[in-house]
Amino acid sequence: MSKIFDYYAILGVDPQSDTAAIRIAFETLQKSFAPAERNPARNSEYQRVLNAYEVLSDPSRRATYDSLLVETTMVDLDIRCTVSRDQIEVSEADQRLYLLVDVRPPKQSAGQQLPLNLCLVIDRSTSMQGRRLDAVKAAVEMVLEKLTASDMLSIITFSDRAETVSPAEPLRNKSTILSRLHAIEASGGTEIYQGLHAGVKEMSQVPLRQHINHLILLTDGHTYGDDKECLTLATNVAAEGINMTAFGIGSDWNDQFLDKLVAPSGGQSGFIEQPASVVQRLQEKINGLGTIYAQNMRLLCDFPEFMSVAYGFKILPFAQPLALSGRDIRLGNVEGRSRLAFLLEINVVPQPGERRLNIPINLVADIPARQMQSQTFNNSVRLQVLKETQKTIPPEEIVEAVRMLNMYRMNERVWEDVEAGELTTAVQRMRHLTTRLLEAGEAQLAHQANMEIERISSAGTMSLDGRKKLKFGTRALINRTTYFDDDD
Repeated sequence: MSKIFDYYAILGVDPQSDTAAIRIAFETLQKSFAPAERNPARNSEYQRVLNAYEVLSDPSRRATYDSLLVETTMVDLDIRCTVSRDQIEVSEADQRLYLLVDVRPPKQSAGQQLPLNLCLVIDRSTSMQGRRLDAVKAAVEMVLEKLTASDMLSIITFSDRAETVSPAEPLRNKSTILSRLHAIEASGGTEIYQGLHAGVKEMSQVPLRQHINHLILLTDGHTYGDDKECLTLATNVAAEGINMTAFGIGSDWNDQFLDKLVAPSGGQSGFIEQPASVVQRLQEKINGLGTIYAQNMRLLCDFPEFMSVAYGFKILPFAQPLALSGRDIRLGNVEGRSRLAFLLEINVVPQPGERRLNIPINLVADIPARQMQSQTFNNSVRLQVLKETQKTIPPEEIVEAVRMLNMYRMNERVWEDVEAGELTTAVQRMRHLTTRLLEAGEAQLAHQANMEIERISSAGTMSLDGRKKLKFGTRALINRTTYFDDDD
């Protein structure tokens, strides 16, 4: 589909505005461009403004445009962009700002109910023996009750080799699956690639475009020698529309590896501290997979030269750092009526003079209900570069999100300091984090941070359990604000 610009948004007018209001809006915008910038052949931004005015000021052309806009907005997402400040100073130094993007499906659409193509990849290595494997089996039983007859389920177990417990097929004989499930026994080492490869092979037996495709990995240990193969596989299958979730059980697993594993599909990694929590966490995940409005959403990194993204974090429907390498930033799916929100930390290069800047927010996603692939949704944020700026308070939702995000990032820097042998810096930073956590009312996390201060001082490292409690505990704080609980 050809790209349709929202001329009303470009001019900053309501679609019901009359010709006089459109003319006034154009003249006001035109004044924001220096005379030398008003050449449409050399300035694409001014050309868009001029095109918008020429179309909307002509009744005939406007009527044609309105009909085209109706066709394209039938699948439009509600994209709300909030910036920490809309004015920056003329400066010889780089400047930082935050951009919050909140994506909501159309109110009139509940999403497309597609059958689920679900694969559970279960670690059955020796360390899973006992309570952990029993808890996973109970969680799988719960999954069987949640799925419908049209859903596809495959179950793979792995240690140093993979075994297909149940091939990808509709749930017609649950008793047979349960019998095979209860027969699983723990033994051997941990080679995650074996399980992932077998799982993807099963999922690929069905038409991927006709399903919601999701692979869930449950593991309690480090994989041995196949990290690169796992990450390459995750990247390849994300392009085919297979999303990944990875849950680590207990404390002896590689959290950084699981973060990288789910990043290509915009998926979720999580910490399950106690085996008894496996059922609840898996239930929460399954409940969110039933209805999809947009699949495989990504933010195109076609940013202008004056800016770069220094950091990105997904806030809704779950908190997860975003991978910034590559031509786009993978965001995952927009589920049913749920929101997808993410926060970007943006670096703006030195600005020697007053000017007007435009930050494009171009999202691409597949829309199952309309059978559309790679549908583009365009938005933008305007900045004014001024010699003197007005002092303003950033929007509350950004202040709160950044405050919580900084605690997570502070904890991650502690671990970086520990790995680099900078133990004094690590202790000082952890003390600062403890104070921040207490101020936020997070007494339990603050207590854990205090315990880790003692371990770093005495043993030169953090405990495996404490490391994960603080990492995923501070991560979970990021979407626990009044703003992100509000679905209006």
